[in-house]
Amino acid sequence: MIGDNVFYIALSWAAVRSGTPSQAGLVMAVSAVPRALLMLGGGVVADRFGPRRVVIGSDAVRCAAVLTVAALLFVAHPGLWLLALLAVVFGIVDAVFMPAVGALPARVTGRDQLARVQGMRGLAVRFANVVGAPLGGLGVALGGSATAFALAGLLIAVSVPLLISVRMRETPQAGGANTADTADTANTANTANTADTADTAPAPVEAVGPPGDPDGAPARGDASGPHARVPDAEDGAAAVPERPATAWRDLRDGLRYIRGHRVLAPLIVTIALGDLGFVGPLNVGLALLADRRGWGASGMGLVVAAFGAGAGAAALLLAWRGTLPRAGSAGAAALLGGSVAIGALAQVPGVGAAVGVALAIGLLAGLSGALCGALLQTQSDPAYLGRVTAVAGIVSLGLAPLSMPLTAAAIGWWGTGPVFAGSAVVCGLGGVVALAVRDLRRAELPR
Repeated sequence: MIGDNVFYIALSWAAVRSGTPSQAGLVMAVSAVPRALLMLGGGVVADRFGPRRVVIGSDAVRCAAVLTVAALLFVAHPGLWLLALLAVVFGIVDAVFMPAVGALPARVTGRDQLARVQGMRGLAVRFANVVGAPLGGLGVALGGSATAFALAGLLIAVSVPLLISVRMRETPQAGGANTADTADTANTANTANTADTADTAPAPVEAVGPPGDPDGAPARGDASGPHARVPDAEDGAAAVPERPATAWRDLRDGLRYIRGHRVLAPLIVTIALGDLGFVGPLNVGLALLADRRGWGASGMGLVVAAFGAGAGAAALLLAWRGTLPRAGSAGAAALLGGSVAIGALAQVPGVGAAVGVALAIGLLAGLSGALCGALLQTQSDPAYLGRVTAVAGIVSLGLAPLSMPLTAAAIGWWGTGPVFAGSAVVCGLGGVVALAVRDLRRAELPR
C-alpha cells in the first residue's frame, strides 16, 4: 500500500511534467476503466486458481512494470504514452489483485479473527496514506519521477517475498472454485469445521451449507440457508450430470450466490449507498467547501487529518476488540450517524468546528466501513470470497468515483449545503437498508 501511494505520486508528477493538465488528468483516470470492467473476471480468477497464486503473480507483474518504467525514465523521456500504458497495466493488474487480496484473510485465519484482521488492514491503509505521500514527494525531490518510480517498485518488491511466506488453510470447493493454493500447502492446518460456523452464525441465519455436508460448501440447487443458491435452469434430478465448470459459469454462480444470500445482497447495497454518498463530499466537495469558507489549504489539511484520525481510531477499535455486539445494527447506526455528520459539515463556519465534525465522520464512517468489511468476510463462503470482493470492489472503485464530477457540478449549481445534504441522504439510505433487512440487522461477528 505504501508502494501504491508512492506510485501515484510519481505518476501524477510525471504526467504533469510531460503534458497539459487535461492530459495529466486523463493519465490518472485511465487505470480506473480496466479495473472497473475486469474486476468481476478478476474475482473468478482468484476463486478458480486460488488467491495466493494470483496475489503473488499480480504483485510481481506490478513490480516489474513499475521498475521497467523507472529504468526507461532514467535513460530517456518517452512521453505520456508510456505513463498511460503503465496506468492501464496497473488497472488491469488491480482488477485481479484486489479480489485476490480480499479472499486471502479467510484462507489465512479462522472466522473468529477475520474482524480483527479487517481492523488491522484498515490501520495499514491509514498508515500507508500518511507515510506514502511524503515518501513519494521525497523521491521526486531527490531524483524526479524516475527515482520515485524506482522507490515504488522497490517497496512493492519487498511485498512479494512477504506474500510468498504466507501459508493457506484448506478450504472446501464450491461453485467450480479451484483449491490450487491448498494443494501447495497440504501440510498446513485444516479449515475450521462446520460446527464452529454454526456456533458463531447469527441467530436467524442457518449454518453454511446443507445439513450433512461436512465441508460446509453450498450444494447446487440448495435454496435454504443464508448462502441459498438459485438453481440453474439446467439443474434437474441428481442423475443428470453437471456441465463442466467454466469461467463464465463460475461468474454466474458467484452472482447468483450473492443475489440469493440473505445477508450479503443487502450488505452490498448498503456499501454501495454509503460509498456513493460519502466519496463525493469528502473528496472534491471538501476542497470546494474549504475554498468557499476561506479555510485555505492548511485548514483543509486539518479537516482531512481529523477524518483520518477518526477512521484510524475505528480500525484500531476493531483490531483490538476483534468483534462488536450486534455488528449489523451497529454498522447501520454508525452509517446513519456519519450521514448526519456529512450534512452538518457544510453548515459549520469555522475550521475548529469542521475539524470536530470531520473527526466524527471519520470515526462513524470508519466504524461502519470496518464492520461492513468484516461482515463481508465472515458471511461469505471462502470459495466465493474472490467474487464477492470483486462485486463490492466494483461498487467502491467503479461506481462511487463517478459521484466526484457530479458532486463538483452540483455544487456549482446549487452550493455546498444542498449537495452535502443530498449526499447525506444517499449515505443514510444505506443505514436504512441495513436496519430494514432483518438478517443483516441481526448479523453478528464470530466470537
